[in-house]
Amino acid sequence: MTDDGTGLLTIGELARATGLTVRTIRYWSDEGVLTPVTRSPGGYRLYDSEGVARLELIRTLRELGLGLADVRRVLAGERTVAEVAAAHVAALDAQIRALKVTRAVLSTVARRGSTAKEMTLMNKLARLSAAQRQRIMQEFVDDTLHGLDAVDPDVQERIRQTAVHLAEDPTPEEVDAWVELAEMLQDPEFRAQMRRAMEFNAADRQPRGRSLWFAKRLVDLVAPARERGVEPTAPEADEVLTELFGDADREAVLERMAVGFNDRVARYRELLSIVNRQPAPPHAEDFAWVVTALRARAAR
Repeated sequence: MTDDGTGLLTIGELARATGLTVRTIRYWSDEGVLTPVTRSPGGYRLYDSEGVARLELIRTLRELGLGLADVRRVLAGERTVAEVAAAHVAALDAQIRALKVTRAVLSTVARRGSTAKEMTLMNKLARLSAAQRQRIMQEFVDDTLHGLDAVDPDVQERIRQTAVHLAEDPTPEEVDAWVELAEMLQDPEFRAQMRRAMEFNAADRQPRGRSLWFAKRLVDLVAPARERGVEPTAPEADEVLTELFGDADREAVLERMAVGFNDRVARYRELLSIVNRQPAPPHAEDFAWVVTALRARAAR
């Protein structure tokens, strides 16, 4: 305290009392968050005991990351500490999410050994908003189904409901899956393949639900055969194919099955499950078994 009996403190004394530097206190005072009570005859700023408490509050708020504007509002009574804290928590959550995305992208880049160009694309795709990600999916769906009103309505509904829900805190695997999925959704060859599968479906003009009924029947027939150890190339597989397709032309069936059920389609479904944090798509092995069985017979 000064020795003039006023009980006021100079900046130096305030610094010693709080452990802060004179420079920091002077800066906060210049910014208007720590106003001196008065000035000494020599022009030095003087603070009272309430200034010490005020300074401690300022330090706490600043250590928690609040900007001077928010500190000023709290000290002026314009906002409560609770209100500012809640707003700051929201801001920190956003920063944390951004940092997690950055970490995931960098982890993926390191694992892939990506080039600068690939890293730039990956970063851009990872930071798309939920609406932007869904727009990419919607464009893919629209291109796949455009003008094909005869596609089984149940299949149309399933495809149109396909969504992309990348988590706010994605893992490197999820970022990697989303980047690969986004590239696939915009790949003209894959789009053409999915379009061709829908054209086959539309050409059938089957009653509603027929496509999903066929998929269930395929699993019901093939899964037990696989469990018994029947290989798709074995003679025993003929019985399964006959039950499933009857006397339909095997080459025509193969063409259709190969378009709708192949490695790329299986990978597409797998990527969707990873991005959306859903279980892996079931029965992919059953469909692959049928395609392999048909190819084995077409090659004879």
